[in-house]
Amino acid sequence: MRAAVSSVLSVVLVCGGLWTPVLANPPTESLRPEVRVVVSTQSAGFDRWVEGYKARAQKQGVSRRVLDQAFRGVRYNEEVISKDRNQSEFKREIWDYLDFAASPIRIENGKAALRKYGRTLDQIEAKYGVEKEVVAAVWGMESTYGERRGTFNVIEALASLAYDGRRDAFFEKQLTAALEILQSGDIAPGKMMGSWAGAMGHTQFIPTSYLAYAVDFTGDGRRDIWSDDPSDGLASTAAYLARHGWTRGQPWGVEVQLPKGFSTKQAGKKIKKSPGEWARLGVVGMNGRAVKNYGNASVFLPAGTAGPAFLIFDNFRVISRYNNADAYVMGVGHLSDRLKGGGEFQRPWPRGYAPLSFDERMELQRLLIRAGHGLEKVDGVIGPQTVGAIKAYQQSRGVAADGFPSKDVLRLLQGG
Repeated sequence: MRAAVSSVLSVVLVCGGLWTPVLANPPTESLRPEVRVVVSTQSAGFDRWVEGYKARAQKQGVSRRVLDQAFRGVRYNEEVISKDRNQSEFKREIWDYLDFAASPIRIENGKAALRKYGRTLDQIEAKYGVEKEVVAAVWGMESTYGERRGTFNVIEALASLAYDGRRDAFFEKQLTAALEILQSGDIAPGKMMGSWAGAMGHTQFIPTSYLAYAVDFTGDGRRDIWSDDPSDGLASTAAYLARHGWTRGQPWGVEVQLPKGFSTKQAGKKIKKSPGEWARLGVVGMNGRAVKNYGNASVFLPAGTAGPAFLIFDNFRVISRYNNADAYVMGVGHLSDRLKGGGEFQRPWPRGYAPLSFDERMELQRLLIRAGHGLEKVDGVIGPQTVGAIKAYQQSRGVAADGFPSKDVLRLLQGG
């Protein structure tokens, strides 16, 4: 359950060591004394911060014994800070991300996991009403079916991030929650391992989510999401999705055909209609018939009008509570469909499309602001707010309003 930037066209990936940014050349000999001074200063400042934090944590009910045990040997972790500061530098188009999310090897390994843990997953599905393939898909996306649960000391990682100050309030809250987990006895300090961002276990729960949603499915008195036995972790994920309104039997989305002349003003998550109503407007399944009535749905165009179109249902929203990136939601949904025996999307992605560079995305956002379509910030990340601004601008210019951040849109903005 990683913090993620929501994106329609592209997704920023923060996946541990899989895409670690290339490090710069090491410092020359003459620079090494300076490096040692910086590290020493950081460590001294970190140690002072820890003492101040311990006092705050005690006021919130964390015992001195737990604090002393948890912080024994903890140091300022520069690798964690480096990963946090560089996480936005790797970008994939959504079709490349989905190729990875539902790759042949991930599908094969997912089916093997379903066979190996079939009885447990059946029991979890019966109790929580979340299909086993969906739970397995989250597992595959988050930790490669338990292979990559994280190797960082969670207390050290969260303390380093809280001290660093970029998102200090968030990470201090997570740190306190992690200490409460230790105080509950669910895990020993030396075994609380996770990602550099503090996500833990088979399905990468952050500490606050663990406290709110983790379950003891095995009945041994501990909510052990770290164990080689994935039962508690998988059940916790099902419990989380169920608590957020999962509807059993409802798909996350269904690929559809749009009629010629379809108004893209009708697309977007805020516009909901029954599949029957959409069919009367010409939006039908790839078989040419109305989509089954799974509930109200929205037309979703993750690559604009040039790529596949979908009717997305409320379970799309539920998955987004786990990770709010559209690409992640589609990754979980598509992988779960493939684990059920489903096929690839039928309409091709616009793979020949030349995406905007980071500088071009920044310029796009600045020009949208200048054109009166407000954005909170210029950061080069194409999220829901930017997509909405693009759609509003396209509508104002009388062109297809699909929200797609293309070079055509940028050229239109540049021309005034």
